[in-house]
Amino acid sequence: MPKLGGVSYVLKSDDYVSKDLWENTKSTVRQVENQAGVLCLDDTIVEKPYTDENDIVCWHYSHAKGRVLKGINLLSCIVRYGDIGLPICFEIIQKDLPYCDLETKHVRRKSSITKNELFRKLIQQAIDNEVKFNYVLADNWFSSKDNSAFLHVDLKKYFIFGIKSNRTVALSAKDKRDDRFQQVRHLVLEAEQAMTVYLKGLDFPVQLLKKVFKNEDGSEGVLYLVTNDLTMEADRIYPVYQKRWKIEEYHQSIKQNSSLAKSPTKTIRTQSNHIFASIVAYVKLEKLKMKTNLNHFALKYKLIVKANQIAFKELQMLQEKIAA
Repeated sequence: MPKLGGVSYVLKSDDYVSKDLWENTKSTVRQVENQAGVLCLDDTIVEKPYTDENDIVCWHYSHAKGRVLKGINLLSCIVRYGDIGLPICFEIIQKDLPYCDLETKHVRRKSSITKNELFRKLIQQAIDNEVKFNYVLADNWFSSKDNSAFLHVDLKKYFIFGIKSNRTVALSAKDKRDDRFQQVRHLVLEAEQAMTVYLKGLDFPVQLLKKVFKNEDGSEGVLYLVTNDLTMEADRIYPVYQKRWKIEEYHQSIKQNSSLAKSPTKTIRTQSNHIFASIVAYVKLEKLKMKTNLNHFALKYKLIVKANQIAFKELQMLQEKIAA
């Protein structure tokens, strides 16, 4: 990234992508990396209801809100070591193919590259950059058979994925050969206990864990997890999967502390580069956290207070000059 020139110049001067992010993050990753690291992948939507539509500012389905939102869909990969989470690569979802919805007769958009293909691309980038990690963690939107096979067969890496309760499994290799599958929700499976099963479409067995928890409203929720690490103890699967929460903290911080959503940009290049700059700002906050033991919100507060103090001092000096 150039060091000279104003913000507008930087945003429109070039296209900044994952390899540029890695150049900003690499040295810090090397300082803290260890074999106990985990890769966390997830996407988030930066809402842009009043921005003109283009290939990246368009309509996306939000799994969190259960409805379609207008905005930018950002897919990120972070590596977590202990309490440190560093973004190492990202992709902005581009819906570059217009088509006619036959039912509504409206023009819609879709991506020429699927989100699951980009998911695998980000993991491959982490491998190519020799990032150390033990598990790949993702929720059920990324637990497809292609993603699972890519990690297990092609990369020889462990994963822990959430899966939907309607996924079908066979309870033995024989049941798999005989095509006897049943939905996960119908299994007699005790909470906190893991069993070895075969997910439909996969040639290798996985451990399946049922996690029961209480929601804030007092209702009971169920989470199903699968891992290809057959040696992993059942009581370790969920604690390791919980490390995925770091990417939710990352999404919150880049939106609230790195001004991800506060961009007046109008073109695809400047909009994309603003997102890149926000991610780099997060990396700098994470570096400061390592040195100060303060979280991002506390760091932002300290910076605002310091800026206000400097501004107030400057105002006093101007008033003294006017009075003189």
